[in-house]
Amino acid sequence: MKHFMVELTYTAPFERVAQFVPEHRTYLQRGYDAELLLFSGPQNPKTGGIIIARAPNIELLQEFLAADPFQRENVASYRIVEFEAVKSQPFMKPWIDGSNNLVAPESRPAESAATAS
Repeated sequence: MKHFMVELTYTAPFERVAQFVPEHRTYLQRGYDAELLLFSGPQNPKTGGIIIARAPNIELLQEFLAADPFQRENVASYRIVEFEAVKSQPFMKPWIDGSNNLVAPESRPAESAATAS
């Protein structure tokens, strides 16, 4: 399993970005349900956001992000950084090594969304 930090940078005034925040968060929930995302949130000040994710490959993550409403509405750019998670809290081990997969890969919403876009 590969690990990624995604930095979103708003490319539109926050007033415009704010119109799509509820839909963006609803979309991200699909990534959480598919165990693709660990956590996410806005930067402070609100110039963008950060997502910590995992995926078998960067292409799957790119496909997932391509369907994000922020991307669709062209209000954010994405910078994906792959990293090796060599240190973590012990409770994180199942997520990091991928041993906590509770959903069959073929039924994961993130993959369905990625292939549908």
